[in-house]
Formats: sequence, C-alpha cells, structure tokens
Amino acid sequence: MSAADGAIDISGGLAAWLESLGGKVLRVDEPLAVEYEATALQHALDVLGRYPPIWVRQPRLADGRMSRFGLVTNLTASREQVCSALGLDDHRRAAAWWAGRQERRIEPVTVPATDAPVRETILQRDEVDLRLLPATVQHRDNPGPYLTAAHATTCDPETGIDNSAIQRCWIKDARRMSWFPYPNSHNARNMRAWHERGEPCPVAFWIGHHPAVSVAAQVKLGYPESHWPAAGGLIGEPVRLTPSLNFDGRLLVPADAEIVIEGLARPGAMAPDGPFAEYTGFLGPVVDAPVCEVLSITHREGAVLHDCGSGLADNLIPDNIAMEGKLFSLARAVSPRLINVHAPAEGRRFLALLQFDGALAGEVRDALAAVLAWRRVKTAVALDSDIDLFDAQQVSWALATRFQWDRDLIRVDDLSTSLLDPSLEPGRKTASKAGLDATLPRHPSTPPVAHPDPEALEKAAALLKELTGMGLADGWPVK
Repeated sequence: MSAADGAIDISGGLAAWLESLGGKVLRVDEPLAVEYEATALQHALDVLGRYPPIWVRQPRLADGRMSRFGLVTNLTASREQVCSALGLDDHRRAAAWWAGRQERRIEPVTVPATDAPVRETILQRDEVDLRLLPATVQHRDNPGPYLTAAHATTCDPETGIDNSAIQRCWIKDARRMSWFPYPNSHNARNMRAWHERGEPCPVAFWIGHHPAVSVAAQVKLGYPESHWPAAGGLIGEPVRLTPSLNFDGRLLVPADAEIVIEGLARPGAMAPDGPFAEYTGFLGPVVDAPVCEVLSITHREGAVLHDCGSGLADNLIPDNIAMEGKLFSLARAVSPRLINVHAPAEGRRFLALLQFDGALAGEVRDALAAVLAWRRVKTAVALDSDIDLFDAQQVSWALATRFQWDRDLIRVDDLSTSLLDPSLEPGRKTASKAGLDATLPRHPSTPPVAHPDPEALEKAAALLKELTGMGLADGWPVK
C-alpha cells in the first residue's frame, strides 16, 4: 500500500498483522526465556544487520512456566517495515510525509465494550496477576521484568483531555508496578494535577496494536492535546476506542489493542525504579517512580504482548521517524530548499542530517540553527542533494571533502538538551551544540564529482547479479 491508497486496515490486531508478513517474521516456536534470551536474540540480529520482528510463541517465565500470552519484540526495528505499516512505500520520504500529516486530525470513534476485542477477557480483583505477562528482563543489572512498550494514557482532571506515551513499568508483584513518566512529560503533568487535588491518578496502559497505531500515537504534540485525533490523521482513519473498565468513561482505550492494564497512581506512593537501558545505549540510574496499583487486566483471546528492545533499533526507529517529521517542519520554515531530513539510528536521537538543493547564502545556517533548537538534537549536518542521507559512506565522504572547520562550523552553547546524554557532567542541564555545513562551496575552482559511465555501470550491475545468483560471491569480504 502506498500513502496515496488511503486508510490502513488496523482492526485485525497485532497477531493478524504478523501473520500477514509471512517470511518477514522470525517465528520462535520452541520455548524462549523472557529473562535475557529474547533481548539477546535482538542484539545478535543487530550485529548481523537484520531486523525481522521476533514472534515468540512459547515465552518461558522466570518461574519456568509458559506464559498464556505470546511475545513479539523487534517489531519496529526496520524503517522499511515501520513505514510500510504506516502506508508509506518509501522510508526515505518519511520526513516530508510525516511533516505533511502531523497536522491532520481525524477524530476517533467510540465503540461499546461488547464490540471491543480487547475486552474479550476480563481479569479483576484476585484474578489479576501481572506476573503472568511475558514481560522481559533485558539486560544485566535490570532489577526485574519490565513492560517496555506500554502506552500510558492519563487525562487532565480539569479538561478531561487525554495524553498517551510509551513509558516503562517494572512489575513488582501480582498487582503493583512502578511507572516512570519522565518528570517533564505530559503524563507526569496530568498525574501531578490529580495529586494536587488529593486524588489518585487514573492510568490505563495499552499494549500491542497494529504498528501503525502504536507508531502514530507517538506524534509530538503540545499540551493539552489528545493523541487519538493526531494518530487518526497520520494513519488516515479513525482509531477505535472503548471506555475503560474502571473509570466511568473518563479514559478511553484502543478497542483493538492486545492488552489493557488499568490502575491508580496514588499521591505519595513512590518506589525505586531502574537501572534500565535508555535510548542512548547506556543504563540509566535508579530513580523514584510512582507506583501503580492495578485494578484490572483485559485482553484479546490469544493476545500478544509487545516488547521493545531498549537502546536498540526497535526502540529508536519509531521516535526517530517522528523526529524527522518535526525537524523537517522546523527547518523548512526557514529554508524552502530543504528537501529531506534523516535522524539515523546510530546517532541515537542526537544527530540530524539535512539535505538541500541549491540553498541560497545563509539559508543552510538558518536551517541548522532551527533544528539545533530542538531539545534532543546535538549535532546537525547539512548536505547536498547528490549525497544519500541513508548511506553512511557518502555522508563521511561529504564531511571529509566539503567541510572546513574555520568556515563551516556553527557552535551554540547553553541550549536545552536531553538530560540522558551520558556526556553531560553531573548537574549540567544545557549542552553545547554544533551545526556542520558540508554543502559544497560554489566557486570556479570547485572540481566536478567523478561519475562512472552509466552504460558501463548498468552492465556491471547485471554481471554482479549473475555472479551472486550463482553463489560465487559468498566468500567475498564484506569490508
């Protein structure tokens, strides 16, 4: 499906989408431990540069039992697959596509609980046991099993406007888990508003959905603004919602999700959380986090729990695509000749690559300054239209041959930044940022780029295709 084809069928659930991928999914039918083994498989695939979703059919819990739920991880590790799920046929166009759609709004539709797949099974009171979920222990020094792809949904007590964000939860026992809304997040703001009234904060965690909904719900919004119309605008159809089980309709949850956990975060109820891997690839410190007292779990029959490999491509790709759309909008506002933006996973969320076609004097620097103002970006690189933003070799070549430190560097100190940056010294809350203009200077002595003969290149490609098809290339060095 291309972006022009319109709406995406999201009603079948996560398992149905995985089945539709056929051989693109790594199915693990033998028992696989949720403690370390599932994440280790992601790391091993990452070394190979391969990114299939991993569908574990028999997750083995810490006590040796098999979970009643399936487990899927590495779901969003491939840019191509994420964009295909969104209805975009070329991941290289993600920045402009996302920027164009992020302002659209399609209001959700509400369906009765009887029509909501996520209400097929209801567990309440003594039936609730979080330990039955195949939550993973990902890395050494993690304190226990975590829900890593749970979208926490809260609302402002005054306006009722909801917010959703992926925020980790450490399962403490059958009915308690810590929940870590970053202190400056919209969910944390909503929670504080409830606590200032002396009331517990209602929160619903929805886990697992068609990946288009899971990714689209991460669109960057102002406060207060609901994610449901924004997600609908990105995928081209309304998100189906249903009333939560416990909160008298104050919170709506996705009717087509795999699992919903509902609970209360009471004022003053805090517990240590972490250490846990962050998107930086480093373990974050132990923090104090609210404790969620779980009231119910509802789920589809045959539900699959979605897990996300923290610090891996699985964790980075969806947010980086959303980030590309945001940066494209910021830079395009000051540079009409900007044509693309890429935030490569290997740069975590600190590096942005900008591509221009014939920018005028000063325009590139304007755009670099605009994206450096975005909190997470620490380094921004401007490149010409002949450089493939998605080819690290070409980017390195441009930096080596088109950039002069005394002429092409912009440095700005004391800008806002991500406090997860491990290079920040203790107590520091701002960063030094750099813009690198690696566009080729336009002057008479600039040499032309060396290009092979097109006809000869076509013949060479055909020859290599023939040789590789015969298996003759199997022993050739990779690098």
